[in-house]
Amino acid sequence: MDLFVTAALYESSIKSLPLLARGKVRDMYAVGEDKLLIIATDRISAFDVILDDPIPGKGQVLKELTDFWLAKLAHVLPNHSTGIDPADVVTAEEREQVMGRAVVVKRLKPIMVEAVARGYLIGSGWKDYQATGSVCGIALPAGLQQAGKLPQPIFTPAAKAELGMHDENVDFAHVIKEVGIEMAERIREVTLRLYAEASAFAATKGIIIADTKFEFGLDSEGTLHLMDEVLTPDSSRFWPAEGYRAGISPPSFDKQFVRDWLETQDWDKTPPAPKLPADVIARTAAKYREALDRLTA
Repeated sequence: MDLFVTAALYESSIKSLPLLARGKVRDMYAVGEDKLLIIATDRISAFDVILDDPIPGKGQVLKELTDFWLAKLAHVLPNHSTGIDPADVVTAEEREQVMGRAVVVKRLKPIMVEAVARGYLIGSGWKDYQATGSVCGIALPAGLQQAGKLPQPIFTPAAKAELGMHDENVDFAHVIKEVGIEMAERIREVTLRLYAEASAFAATKGIIIADTKFEFGLDSEGTLHLMDEVLTPDSSRFWPAEGYRAGISPPSFDKQFVRDWLETQDWDKTPPAPKLPADVIARTAAKYREALDRLTA
């Protein structure tokens, strides 16, 4: 699957549609009143700072993987897909910017909670467990190791942060306060089901999904939809099964090379970030491509 045929895109410049927002990776434009054009650029962030150097092909990987998972998990709940070709909503001169990296989606009312499922104890979950013996208010058995498999997957929501800030882990009571108990329970149930089905499939491809975050929105009738990116290396921890063991932070299919290199630099983790060497860019791009190839082969 040779998707990587265009030059790296750091920032889109669609003039024919109103720009609504630029996130860490995605640029979002209005398509009429009820749809959005979302372009996955090749921007990359680390430590909540957007770097100046793009990772060629990264946006195409994110788009292709999201499309793959949305199709595979469509039986669980509706999603934001419309099936409209992005090339049909921009001008001929702008089509190169959307080629292989953009989608036209339903415009939904976003639920302002990150729906996180964890099957393994790593990242902020591991830090919370070390400090309190629990994650997001869920008590866990004593003696678990870093990257250890949990007795069963858990729903560990986070409050969405402003751009450049860290999302904050919250308990289930926070979700109830945001959306009501019925919707909170529905989000928890769907999050864990999506994670379980995706994890079982990924295992057949030699990939462990340690954790992942989902985003949900409501249509005009109040129906819950899966939206934004789904089960990509930017929203999930993918570990190669052959490199996994508990007690360490396993290798992963994501921006690990970027983070590791930045940790060696004299940098205070505020903008601007150091310029990335060519080999770090190339190795990071290869890791993203490998995740796509292994999961979709």
